[in-house]
Amino acid sequence: MNGYPMNTISDDTTADGAQGEGLVTTRVVNGVMAITLNEPKTGNALDVAMTETLADALERASGLASVHCVLLRSSGRHFCTGGNVKDMEAGADLMQGSVEAVRERLAGSLHRITRALHALPVPSIAAVNGAAVGAGFDIALMCDLRIAAENARFAESFLRLGLVSGIGGAWFLARIVGVAKAMELTLTSEFIDAHRALDVGIVSHVVADDALEAQAQLLAEKIAGSPPHALRMAKQLVRQSAEATLPAALEMAASMQAILLCGEEHKAAVRRFLR
Repeated sequence: MNGYPMNTISDDTTADGAQGEGLVTTRVVNGVMAITLNEPKTGNALDVAMTETLADALERASGLASVHCVLLRSSGRHFCTGGNVKDMEAGADLMQGSVEAVRERLAGSLHRITRALHALPVPSIAAVNGAAVGAGFDIALMCDLRIAAENARFAESFLRLGLVSGIGGAWFLARIVGVAKAMELTLTSEFIDAHRALDVGIVSHVVADDALEAQAQLLAEKIAGSPPHALRMAKQLVRQSAEATLPAALEMAASMQAILLCGEEHKAAVRRFLR
């Protein structure tokens, strides 16, 4: 690594909370918290237990100073197949009750994932294998970077079921691929493969299926090895500059750079660079 304090390896743990024990596991290795969706029999479909357990893990990651990158991945054949269609048919779980009850449940459960991923102070990477469909696709879009296996397939598939994205995917998709391409993917519900996702900028890398876990961890550890305060500021600067005017972006850049130039982290990095 690059001389910054890192965790070694922690044991696999489940996210906090009695509900959904084992649905999401976490492990910290070399400053990277790997958060694994762990319900392969359903394709890691999202229900109340899965969403709340994932949100718990993401919120916990934000508070750990020893975590410098979050890697979101999955067990089984698929990354995440979105909402559970059987629950939709039965009007159960997330879909249970009146319009107002469902709206409040979505806002209080699914939206916790959206807010937690977007609020992470450290970079996040989604390692996508198999299907990333509907809300599963949207969760991948919420990460800062995405790396895909050759077998990955993506779809903003809500219209197939007479729905729209209820988790904020439209906001993220349009910012990643532009409004016109986001509109096309939304209105057609088209499935695209990993290489087309690479072409339109949804993913940064496509790797062999059996190399995904190792390559994603390697990328995450490379990012986590950066000076930690500068790393957090770099993410914040890119995120905020994308929404700011040029004068405001320049002011942010000058303020952050001044803080870093006068800090010990920068001085230590220069000494290492000059060795």
